[in-house]
Amino acid sequence: MQSEMVSGPQVGTLVASSCRAVTDPRDGRRVALKKLPNVFQSLVSSKRVFRELKMLCFFKHDNVLSALDILQPPHLDFFQEIYVITELLQSDLHKIIVSPQHLSPDHIKVFLYQILRGLKYLHSARILHRDIKPGNLLVNSNCVLKICDFGLARVAEPDQNVHMTQEVVTQYYRAPEILMGARHYTAAVDVWSVGCIFGELLRRRILFQAQSPVQQLELITELLGSPTLEEMRYACEGAKSHMLRRAQKPPSLATLYNLSSQATHEAVHLLCQMLVFDPDKRITVVDALAHPYLDEGRLRYHSCMCTCCYTTSAGLRQYRVDFEPSAAHPFDDLWERKLTSVQQVKEEMHKFIAEQLNTSRVPLCINPQSAAFKSFASSTVAHPSELPPSPHQWE
Repeated sequence: MQSEMVSGPQVGTLVASSCRAVTDPRDGRRVALKKLPNVFQSLVSSKRVFRELKMLCFFKHDNVLSALDILQPPHLDFFQEIYVITELLQSDLHKIIVSPQHLSPDHIKVFLYQILRGLKYLHSARILHRDIKPGNLLVNSNCVLKICDFGLARVAEPDQNVHMTQEVVTQYYRAPEILMGARHYTAAVDVWSVGCIFGELLRRRILFQAQSPVQQLELITELLGSPTLEEMRYACEGAKSHMLRRAQKPPSLATLYNLSSQATHEAVHLLCQMLVFDPDKRITVVDALAHPYLDEGRLRYHSCMCTCCYTTSAGLRQYRVDFEPSAAHPFDDLWERKLTSVQQVKEEMHKFIAEQLNTSRVPLCINPQSAAFKSFASSTVAHPSELPPSPHQWE
């Protein structure tokens, strides 16, 4: 795909395609162009986009996708959409899982290690992703994985009396507390999603593939057994009543050994600690990273895949002290409370983008006259305010 420079005030022009792959005209590098359209339709959607944009600029981690650049916005009066440049990765974990490509135990371990490594960084910044699924885990040709799509991400809420939206997480990867109407939840919802993905990597099929949230719960209880009242303490009353009316089911965790020949004792042991009904007893990302199942994945990643370790001139491998770094500081979301109108968000976002522009490089903008851009602009692009299907309305 070609990119071209335009005359005038030293502005590079990107020509985009519907696949969002572009060439940076400043250095010829292939990058990804993320379009955030119709940003200012409502206060909720505009603040959500601003939050995602701030997060993309905040992230500094090998396993978390971050913004390389933001295209120069037009004048405030014409400011309606945002274009963010990120690293280009060729595939995602969903495409790999459904492909005929063989996945060795090493593949699974190094993928799982990178997911948890990226999540540790996010959780240490007090960020809940809330939509961890294979399609949101980008992978390049060297099997380096990056967590992406932070449209539903938010800062963790320490106050259990503050209600949080249940319209999060694609159903197949949704934790039981969310399925059962919990109004407050923690980083444990991301760990459940990772457990579902781990099982999917082993099985090469979705672990809990149901047609509705209620059926999703049925599949979960067939594996974990019926939950106790204590394990359902975060559920709404309607969900509790529904579960108590159902026939009691014993756990059948031993069936996890049948997922594949790669479901070893260590693999199943870790998976069972992720797929725990009670979120308070679910393993944390930090403890999961310490599990012996991931030792080989860690070694492989830091031997030849990471950017944090390097080989010295003497041919010796220099490993960093902290293999799984935390964020330097928590992500700040206090600014959200100060923005009470769409116009306020628009002005602050325009100012933020201007501050992020790298003054040492030629700024970029879209060439709206190019045929490739017109095709990209008319293509179907998910609106950033779109949410997963609404949760089940328990009576």
